[in-house]
Amino acid sequence: MSFWHHIPQPIIGLSPMDGVTDPAFRYIVARHGKPDVQFTEFISVEEILYGVDSAWHQLRYAELERPIVAQIYGADPDKFYQVAQVACELGFDGVDINMGCPSKNVSARGCGAALIKNPPLAREIIRAVKDGVKDWAKGQRIEAIGLRPKLVEKIQTLSAHAAERPRQAIPVSVKTRLGYDSIVIEDWVSVLLDERPAVISIHGRTLMQMYKGRADWGAIARAVKLAHGTSTLILGNGDIASMTELISRVKETQVHGVLIGRGGLGNPWLFLQKDGAKAEVVSGEALKCPLEGEGNGEGDCAGLRWHVPLHQRFQVALEHARYFEALGGGSRFAAMRKHLGWYCKGFPGAAETRARMFQTTSSLDVESVLAEVGYQPA
Repeated sequence: MSFWHHIPQPIIGLSPMDGVTDPAFRYIVARHGKPDVQFTEFISVEEILYGVDSAWHQLRYAELERPIVAQIYGADPDKFYQVAQVACELGFDGVDINMGCPSKNVSARGCGAALIKNPPLAREIIRAVKDGVKDWAKGQRIEAIGLRPKLVEKIQTLSAHAAERPRQAIPVSVKTRLGYDSIVIEDWVSVLLDERPAVISIHGRTLMQMYKGRADWGAIARAVKLAHGTSTLILGNGDIASMTELISRVKETQVHGVLIGRGGLGNPWLFLQKDGAKAEVVSGEALKCPLEGEGNGEGDCAGLRWHVPLHQRFQVALEHARYFEALGGGSRFAAMRKHLGWYCKGFPGAAETRARMFQTTSSLDVESVLAEVGYQPA
């Protein structure tokens, strides 16, 4: 039985987000919120096998992030087979196949959500990943699967620093959408269930919707019914900004868990409430905020982001910036600015502070901006 089935339900995880769930962000969320599970950004199987630095940067993780799942995408089953073994060798807890990215650049190549229109290839990819995981667990050496020598060396260097773990099969999961240009959730999920993935995570929109409109949790509920009696868990995703909303969605759909995406931006503390949310789902016990004096006094923690003490938010923003630099992000600090902006909401002068954050080029600049609003770092 995989780690997924050992997590008390409902599972509450951080959703993979392109350009967001990089190693620095995941570390901060793990340290200050600790969701049940985290995913990497989606990473191209081609770029991993070609040794592209940016792809390999995304494969870095800290032990604190466990369970950590590598999310990969592409359209070539042979490459998926190889990368599944790379993920195993690097010590990931699971492999997730992206069949939901709506980006035109991705779908035009037959990847991501375009696989919804190509069930035969989707099946082949799932089987290739499962075969890769199985062969690695049986003892197949990474040197024997046709990788370039330099890539083998890179894998061996990184895996040497990973905690020693037994060779055992890790779970394979799929993240997808309701359909391509229309909702076909029953037919599509039936195809996926035939391949028996450990988990199917469903974003409640079609590819054509991108992120517009409201996520259709009724369609997600229909997928849950289809999976009843199987070993596959169904996780819902879309428009969850608070644990109050999460609890409502779990109760109305009976999903096995929820992945939170945009609701966690600049707000790792949201995940501190996960145990209370689980308790309310199971027993009906009112959700309590984990931080003294937080919430609106009515058991609703939806506003936790705004009530975390400002000095704590600034402290974590600075820690995030410093860790981003420590991972080699100094030359691309611009990628850090959006995160800094997400921390700067809901307080007097937030807009001005956020504007200043968008001009920073280093953690020292971040310190200077925070000093201007009265924050003195420890």
